[in-house]
Amino acid sequence: MVKIRLTRVGSKKNAIYRVVVADSRSPRDGRNIETVGRYNPQTEPSLVEIDLVKVNSWLAKGAQPSEAVAKLIKIAEKQAAAA
Repeated sequence: MVKIRLTRVGSKKNAIYRVVVADSRSPRDGRNIETVGRYNPQTEPSLVEIDLVKVNSWLAKGAQPSEAVAKLIKIAEKQAAAA
């Protein structure tokens, strides 16, 4: 199954995440199919940049978002509607 999930980048105690499309069997920071966004929880407000066109195309193909990514997608949609 294909999942849309977070992969961790950044240094120790400085977590920054990429939103990626990956096979559910691959490790968290392992091989991914495509990078569709990024998330930085350390800025105020948190930085959420997600390519909604790519995410929607993957969702249409049957990809399943993780719980955290589903929340981030909702935030990104609100930001896009406000802009």
